[in-house]
Amino acid sequence: MSILNMILAQVTPADTMIQQATDTLQQAIDSAAQIVTDSVAAVAAATAPAAAEPVVKELSVWDLTMAGGWLMIPLALLAVVSIYIFFERLFAINRANRQDRTFMDRIKDLIHRGEVDQALTLCRDTNTPYSRMIEKGVTRIGRPMNDVLVAIENVGNMEVAKLEKGFNWLATTAAGAPMIGFLGTVTGMVQAFFQLASAGNNSNVTILASGIYQALVTTVAGLIVGIIALFAYNFLTSRVNKVMNKLEGKTMEFMDLLNEPAK
Repeated sequence: MSILNMILAQVTPADTMIQQATDTLQQAIDSAAQIVTDSVAAVAAATAPAAAEPVVKELSVWDLTMAGGWLMIPLALLAVVSIYIFFERLFAINRANRQDRTFMDRIKDLIHRGEVDQALTLCRDTNTPYSRMIEKGVTRIGRPMNDVLVAIENVGNMEVAKLEKGFNWLATTAAGAPMIGFLGTVTGMVQAFFQLASAGNNSNVTILASGIYQALVTTVAGLIVGIIALFAYNFLTSRVNKVMNKLEGKTMEFMDLLNEPAK
């Protein structure tokens, strides 16, 4: 009996050691499984936002123009007409600004020789603003100097008015185009908030944001057209002022010419 007890006493600790080893191995397996699970979840969490990240759409000029609505039509017409007036007036002013440096010398020689008809023919052939002014002055030779000067100045004012044809359109476009753009923005904002209110519980920031950016398109277009028209108007005005200065110089030169025979 004592021998049996001794054998059992030896077997019991061995079983306990085996059970402890088994428990330790199970814990290691569970830890490894948890590590793998956490790693997979981390990879999935890192890749999920990249997959769900929205693709940013690039808007072209045509898309923005179409998004602006019907008010883009009058803005486009204003832009086209303003560009046409700018180039047409620029060419006309450049033609008026050309001058024949020998013109006044020939006029002087003809008048000193008393060949008034030849002087008139020269003025008509030259066909420039200052030649038409001198032509009017030649037709007034023999009358009081003040009458001659007034006649020349009247023709000069008419020539300047011809050069400034269309300037009112540019000035109106410079002031009116931004106003049309602001009108489009206000109406677009009203529509955006109306759509937001109509959506009810389904309303979100996307509805409001899309309406706002579409509304702002007209403001951008109106400012662009207005700025172009403003710069065009000021540039052409400065060119006309240069022509006016030359016309005044020609007028004074002709008046001095009329005084020379009397000396």
